[in-house]
Amino acid sequence: MTKKEIVLQISNETGLKQVDVKIIVQRTLDMIVEALSNNETVELRNFGIFKVKSRRGRTGRNPRTGVTVPVPPKKVAVFKPGLVMKQKVK
Repeated sequence: MTKKEIVLQISNETGLKQVDVKIIVQRTLDMIVEALSNNETVELRNFGIFKVKSRRGRTGRNPRTGVTVPVPPKKVAVFKPGLVMKQKVK
């Protein structure tokens, strides 16, 4: 499902204009990204939790040459589904 399909479905169910729904959906996603970039946790009840985790540096290997290369530490966004989502997906 794409963002456009989400907008169309919400628009059809609520009777709101697609343009207005698109702005709301995009702003919601922007706020989630903004919070994660500030190292904050975003918790949406019955849906899940978005948070930032730090991965430590490690030694990797170039598969073409076999040369070992250092992989620096980095931060990644992770999602943990909520209980209701887990039950519905099963």
